[in-house]
Amino acid sequence: MLASVRKMDYNGGESETSGGKNLEELQGYVSNVRYRNEENGYTVFDIVSDEEEYTAVGYIGGLEPGISLLLRGEMGVHPSYGEQFQVSSYEELAPADAVEMERYLGSGAIKGIGVALAARIVKRFKEDTFRIIEEEPERLAEISGISEKKAMDIADQMQRKKDLRQAMMFLQKYGIQMTLGVRIYQKYGLEMYRIINDNPYRIADEIPGVGFKRADEIATKVGIRVDSDYRIRSGIVYTLQQAVAYGHTFLPWEKMLKMATDILGVEEEAIGTQVENLAMERKLILQKREGCEYPDVYLASFFYMEQKAARMLRKLDVTYPGKEAELTRFLELEEKEQGITLDDMQKQAIRSAVQEGLLILTGGPGTGKTTIINAIIRYFEMQNLDIALAAPTGRAAKRMSEVTGIEAKTIHRLLEIGGGLEQQGAFGRDEENPLEYDVVIIDEMSMVDINLFYALLKALVAGTRLILVGDADQLPSVGPGSVLRDMIEANTVPVVRLNKVYRQGEESSIVVNAHCINQGKMVALDNKNRDFFFLKRYDANQVINVTLQLILQKLPGYVDASPYDIQVMTPTRKGLLGVEHLNEVLQHYLNPESPSKEEKKVGNTLFREGDKVMQTKNNYQLPWEVTNRYHVVIDQGMGVFNGDTGIIHKIDHAMERVEVLYEEARVVVYPFAQLDELELAYAVTVHKSQGSEYPAVVIPLLQGPKPLMNRNLLYTAVTRAKRCVTLVGDEHVFTQMVENGQQLTRYSGLKERMREIEKEEC
Repeated sequence: MLASVRKMDYNGGESETSGGKNLEELQGYVSNVRYRNEENGYTVFDIVSDEEEYTAVGYIGGLEPGISLLLRGEMGVHPSYGEQFQVSSYEELAPADAVEMERYLGSGAIKGIGVALAARIVKRFKEDTFRIIEEEPERLAEISGISEKKAMDIADQMQRKKDLRQAMMFLQKYGIQMTLGVRIYQKYGLEMYRIINDNPYRIADEIPGVGFKRADEIATKVGIRVDSDYRIRSGIVYTLQQAVAYGHTFLPWEKMLKMATDILGVEEEAIGTQVENLAMERKLILQKREGCEYPDVYLASFFYMEQKAARMLRKLDVTYPGKEAELTRFLELEEKEQGITLDDMQKQAIRSAVQEGLLILTGGPGTGKTTIINAIIRYFEMQNLDIALAAPTGRAAKRMSEVTGIEAKTIHRLLEIGGGLEQQGAFGRDEENPLEYDVVIIDEMSMVDINLFYALLKALVAGTRLILVGDADQLPSVGPGSVLRDMIEANTVPVVRLNKVYRQGEESSIVVNAHCINQGKMVALDNKNRDFFFLKRYDANQVINVTLQLILQKLPGYVDASPYDIQVMTPTRKGLLGVEHLNEVLQHYLNPESPSKEEKKVGNTLFREGDKVMQTKNNYQLPWEVTNRYHVVIDQGMGVFNGDTGIIHKIDHAMERVEVLYEEARVVVYPFAQLDELELAYAVTVHKSQGSEYPAVVIPLLQGPKPLMNRNLLYTAVTRAKRCVTLVGDEHVFTQMVENGQQLTRYSGLKERMREIEKEEC
């Protein structure tokens, strides 16, 4: 007999219930699987207990009709689908009698066995049926209609399904959900049990998405010692991976020791020993810097990435002599036809672009970078050269297209992300299939990290001109490295610095004030300009109220934009004026709760249809597509990237997915299990705003962490605005930020690698 449905009383005991509410345990057999997400194992199914049928939902692997289960969880009510048992954990129960065995075999779970054949098998072997299938499968051939080959196939199917379900239940004990559990099982099979028990840190090293902390939790439950060599080695790699997440490509020895000690809680000597062992295995690279007593510690992949990038830059850095007379005539014609006057530095920039194989063009807003880019393009078009324009983000590429009149792509699209290849992050363009352009111009280079830059360089052949344009005084890239700044400071490649500001006067006080901030000069906060305002408020709630008034009432008409186009940018994530709290407030006013809008709670974040959201990590395998008004797909591709913003178009609870509409009409479908890659984007950190330009920005400004509240961050924030900047807060904080010229230290080695390559060739 099936056990009855039970609920827990408040004293921890159990009491019987025949109702369908507040259930803690539900035991019965699966009668029907309504829906299953093969990627993450989310399943909607019916379960019969004491002849009463319930609907249950949860992450359960390999679930088939006929299986007997003990479910733990609670009964809830879905707004669209009614009462459902929410499964938090489960156990598979062995069939109690021949009836349950026949029910499972006849459910269709095993290919080749129908209801009639299941009945004959159980009639022949009775309650010994499952033992026969597992231990003596050849005896199934005694049944009419089953050959020896079919008998072995039935046994194999039964065993594989049983192995998967048992593996998922085993991993569930360690908090590993279905999506990750399937990947672990697919990689290791039954060896998974030995690995979990002996060295779970191996999973962190070999399977993306597990991570050291998850492996450490498993190891603690298994009973692995804190000072285990496996744990220390994995913890060292994790320490360096954390450093990469903060933008570093290496850590100095002493900083690495301190961080690893804090994470692992073991002696520095034990850590140092394992660092040396990992270095001998070439998993880490130890590299001495001039003037440093101890070596820097790199993950090997990042050291070689920087080293190879430096070598490839050297190959591109060639000179194209002559053409001086032709260039002079072109510059004269350019001034005449465009109605402009080029100064000596601008002329030098154009000459360098023509005569050098590699050029860095850097300068702040209003210094004429666009004028030079357009002149360079016109010259190369006269030479019938093929030109590619690209930028790190969709917004930056769109802006580049608008100011040049030529299509610009994101760097990922230029490199043909996906490229028809299966491996994650693969580009269709690389050293085996290089780009077929004579000139490649990249804008917003301050945003480009070492991973993306290395991929770009691999796709260029010697003889391709590479022109890199950016503002070296912006915040560095969100990803690892400090590519633009390192290349400039290496002093080994041609660099043209533009310092003169051309966009001045009443209509460009944003530009003038940005340069004042960058030079550490004070800005007049008298609100006499038409596009730069400072509203003095000293209480966080007052700042929030003013911010709401600006977005909802004052700025949309002033800059001719919707409230969604006006971006709130803040230095921090936490606190009343941090991203997390501001997004909750702004969501409430800009996209309020409505019966017509579906919602989905993920952790502490509530997503709602119509929300403005941002992708928080590079995901090279997320597909997107563009459809026309008749829902016919007219374009498609792979990849959504850190900083991409869009609008939640639809939340589908039945299909467990969310549709997000990004720029260029790209629609991306997220399974619920991947929603941790999204966050609300009504407010974003200044760092996340890089490469974007908004009609208007609002910057809440009260006291924050001193290392973060610096000139560099303020300059970056102000330069994101196209028509209007409004700062709301304490003018003394503004002054302190302008005076604070210190920048957060970022450890990157491209500069050193470039200098080393130059010395090798001298």
